[in-house]
Amino acid sequence: MVLVGVGANDRPEDGERLAAKVAGLRIFDDDAGKMSRALTDVAGSVLAVPQFTLYGDTRHGRRPDFAGAAPPDLGRRLFDAFCGVLRGTGLEVRAGRFGAAMRVTIEADGPVTIALATDAWREAEIGKG
Repeated sequence: MVLVGVGANDRPEDGERLAAKVAGLRIFDDDAGKMSRALTDVAGSVLAVPQFTLYGDTRHGRRPDFAGAAPPDLGRRLFDAFCGVLRGTGLEVRAGRFGAAMRVTIEADGPVTIALATDAWREAEIGKG
């Protein structure tokens, strides 16, 4: 399972980069049990669920702060672009409805959950300035 959040400072190119990362992450086992296959290698599919709560900041107090999440209009555009890039790789992509209350049931195969964010990329770009 890969979790990807969309932040208020994210740009369309961030979504494209995240989608390429998701498609190419080597998180599936090969015949020897080593994680060396990507989603595209195993002809996998994607269930993309828009969820602003991934950007909940819990560093202070006990109530999550969602101020870092992208505003709805930007979040919707970036989410749609993210799904479009994944589809462009040939993957089957099913997407939840943006802004809807959804009930999702999944069966995860394995102990791997990876969270991706663009924050570190932006910090690296600042250093190249």
